[in-house]
Amino acid sequence: MEKVRIDEVNNSVQPAAVMRHLTEPLGVTDLAINYYEHEPGDSFVFAYHNHEVQEEPFYVQSWTATFKTEADPVAVDEGEIIRFDREEFQRGWNRGDESVRALALGAPLEYWEQRKLRHCPECKTDTEGRLERTDDESTVVAYCK
Repeated sequence: MEKVRIDEVNNSVQPAAVMRHLTEPLGVTDLAINYYEHEPGDSFVFAYHNHEVQEEPFYVQSWTATFKTEADPVAVDEGEIIRFDREEFQRGWNRGDESVRALALGAPLEYWEQRKLRHCPECKTDTEGRLERTDDESTVVAYCK
């Protein structure tokens, strides 16, 4: 058995105000567990993406998260859960005026290949790119291919 306080786990550099990887502190071997706190405008991740082998449910604990999907945007309200299947593109945001708290779960733990698409203002489309951390590891910069 393992037990942790979420607020004692280190915050990760992400587009969310708070993102805490809980998998390793809990000693979980077959499931990814991530905790998020989003201020208005924050996103769960840096890119519209999918996972080759991992399905990914999101449980919204407070307010509403909005997910960009291949079909239409989907609002997930407090107390609701949404599941994205393997290879299904998605990206979640806080489009509201209040903080969103949510848990993301991913199984199996392995990600394998991920396709990541980012909106490029110059290309005016979602396109593949790359991410690089600054030398001091405090910022992530996205570059369009």
